[in-house]
Amino acid sequence: MFTPITNVEDFAAALVRARKGLGLTQRDLALAIGVGERFIVDLEAGKPTAQLGKALAAARAAGMRLADTAELVLDTPLARPR
Repeated sequence: MFTPITNVEDFAAALVRARKGLGLTQRDLALAIGVGERFIVDLEAGKPTAQLGKALAAARAAGMRLADTAELVLDTPLARPR
């Protein structure tokens, strides 16, 4: 399933779904990537200042696969030839 992630709230929701889909608690995920549970709590709450490297580690540990799909979005205002 392709779910566009266009902001921090989308990322947070996707991470929660992925983590719960694996049956992990926030603590389990935190331990898996070597961060405090508070980081996962903040990340899943959509805190915009979360560190990208740790956010990506959490996503990977929760089984998420992130990809640049810019080539798939050809009909956006910024992608259209001027």
